[in-house]
Amino acid sequence: MTDQPARQADVPARGVEGELHRDRQLGGRDLTHWATPPGRWLAGLVERVGVALGARQTLVLILAVGATVAATMSWLASETYEAVTESEGVALWDQPLLDTMLTLRSPGLDTFVTGFTNVGGVIGMPVLALSLTAFLTVRRQSWTPVLLVAAAATGSLLMTIVGKNLIGRSRPPLSSAVPPFEHTASFPSGHSLNALVVAGVIAYLVVLRQKSARARVLTVSVAALFAFAMGMSRVFLGHHWFTDVLAAWVLGLGWLTVVITAHRLYLTTRLRTRETIVDAS
Repeated sequence: MTDQPARQADVPARGVEGELHRDRQLGGRDLTHWATPPGRWLAGLVERVGVALGARQTLVLILAVGATVAATMSWLASETYEAVTESEGVALWDQPLLDTMLTLRSPGLDTFVTGFTNVGGVIGMPVLALSLTAFLTVRRQSWTPVLLVAAAATGSLLMTIVGKNLIGRSRPPLSSAVPPFEHTASFPSGHSLNALVVAGVIAYLVVLRQKSARARVLTVSVAALFAFAMGMSRVFLGHHWFTDVLAAWVLGLGWLTVVITAHRLYLTTRLRTRETIVDAS
């Protein structure tokens, strides 16, 4: 028992060794273990690519392929949206929720929510993401946080652009919106999508190093609350319909899953490559 703290202190916390020792376990689950046959096949394929290109380069390649997946997801979301609107199902959600938000507004609350939603804007979100990413990068002495956050943000931006260009949906009427007004296409909500993806990938990186289950739950809860509040702020201000936000959440969860899977494959490749080198020596 007395040797446990010493052994824990000896475990590397930074660089590649830190990633292999500290990032592989999440709540007792080994992220480099693939339980299903498709997972094992994918891990084996990526391992072979990693031997040829290197683990970090393979991670970049996976994320680049994931960007194509992101664009496809946006296209599928646009097709789903059109199917919903054709059946007039949107009217069951959008207008009633907007009408409810109108009854909740007040000058003070409008100002507060506008300030909060600006955190997810074109200035606030990059500043927040860069600050947190820089902290994680320096603390870990690894470029992995930079790659993951940059890829996550790029993918969400790509999905937003593709979705807006495909649908071109009009925002709620200006008479129902709180200034400053926005005039780009409404579907999907870029604030909601970016907030979920960026907060999600940063929370993922943080919980990998947290030992306490309570701390992990708190971190995930804060990230989820931030993403939820950002999405609902867009509806409250009349800048988006609720279905714009709902679609952004669905797209964001899908893309976040791709990014996390890419990181798991990177860890798997790192571990197996190291084991191969050790066995050969």
